[in-house]
Amino acid sequence: MKSRLVIRAGVALAGVALLAACSGPTGTNTQNTQNNSSQASGDLKVAVITHGTAGDAFWSVVKVGAEDAAKQLSVGVTYNSDGDPGAQAKLIDNAVSQKVGGIVVSMANPDALKTSIDNAVKAGIPVITINSGSAKSAEFGAMAHVGQEESIAGEEAGKKLKAAGKTKLLCVIHEAGNSGLNQRCDGARSGFGGAVENLQVDISNPTDIEARIKAKLQSDTAVDGVLALNPQVAVNAASAIKGAGSKAQVATFDLNADVVSSIKAGDVLFAVDQQQYQQGYLPIVMLKLFKDNANTLGGGKPVLTGPGFVDKSNVDKVAEYAKNGKR
Repeated sequence: MKSRLVIRAGVALAGVALLAACSGPTGTNTQNTQNNSSQASGDLKVAVITHGTAGDAFWSVVKVGAEDAAKQLSVGVTYNSDGDPGAQAKLIDNAVSQKVGGIVVSMANPDALKTSIDNAVKAGIPVITINSGSAKSAEFGAMAHVGQEESIAGEEAGKKLKAAGKTKLLCVIHEAGNSGLNQRCDGARSGFGGAVENLQVDISNPTDIEARIKAKLQSDTAVDGVLALNPQVAVNAASAIKGAGSKAQVATFDLNADVVSSIKAGDVLFAVDQQQYQQGYLPIVMLKLFKDNANTLGGGKPVLTGPGFVDKSNVDKVAEYAKNGKR
């Protein structure tokens, strides 16, 4: 079912993508609520509102995807982000007051956004959720969700770590209150079948991330696998392992140029790739199709962008795209 949804979405969107030539990435790292970017002009205005934190390269790729689609389809797109759920809700409220033609929103903390999303739907604004909160997407009135199922992705990551011979796993959660991250660790625990311990860190403090992981590895030498849920954390974890003199190995969720290099160097076993470029790109296309032709995708089920896996067997194939800010 998952593969058919993705293929169906790809076929439907391919014709639209041919309307204009592809353009290169122009995104930069997210900067909380101060980060505004307008791309192209047209009858359709879309507000993309995520929970990305400042300096998180993952969300830069999402932003690039949205901007590329905007340019290709002559859609007006503004991008804003804030890691604080209350502030993110206010961004949604602002978009509703501006009477935008569509809203794309990630829901790391769905309950905090419910009232704002309800108000958008009541105002007749189509909403597409991305990345997090798929379980609440339809309930809140969104027309679709684009992303990966976190529990399933975590389970598959756990299975791969078990197959690699790991016996005790540390799952590093970098955003407190992010339900999707807990789902990843819970899924990994199910797939791994062995001892899995969560470690809470703060994504905005890379030095402390490395120190906390290093301290844990030094105090518990039985840990032989570290599952990061973010590419920046993966790089910090790899450094912590070297600093601790540990034999543990890192796997991670999500991909960027640093993780690609780390996979090539053998410092990271694999990355779970949810192809976040598509999480920015596809909702813009979907809203354009809905406005122009009343088309919808997914049939009430998530349009899945992952999980895929990048390791030494295929890392060279995606390395160029990661370097260009699209993977």
